[in-house]
Amino acid sequence: MSDPVSFVLGLLFLLQAKHLFADFYLQTARMLRDRGRYMHVGRFYHAGVHSAGSLIAFVLMGVPLGLAVAVSVVEWAVHFHIDWAKGVWSDRSGHGPDQAGYWRAFGVDQALHQWTYLVMVWAVLP
Repeated sequence: MSDPVSFVLGLLFLLQAKHLFADFYLQTARMLRDRGRYMHVGRFYHAGVHSAGSLIAFVLMGVPLGLAVAVSVVEWAVHFHIDWAKGVWSDRSGHGPDQAGYWRAFGVDQALHQWTYLVMVWAVLP
């Protein structure tokens, strides 16, 4: 895509759609269990779903494959650690969906993921 604005908006749209499905439709019970444990297989797979979805978005937008793979691998690591930090905080605080602290943590988690997408788009700008 030759127009940079169209490229940025198109890629952000695809990353947002991917995020919606990966975070809210494709998570399994295994992915949601024991989120505060570091070596958590479910979180490994959850971050992998995000990374694979981003890779597809990059390829659809014409990002060179090597760059797309590299950025997707970095996203895997970043996503894994954001979710782990939220899991640790949630375990320690004990907040549930009926408490404001739960929603603040949810908001910070989602904002960090969205800011990651901005950095990813910047990293692959043609």
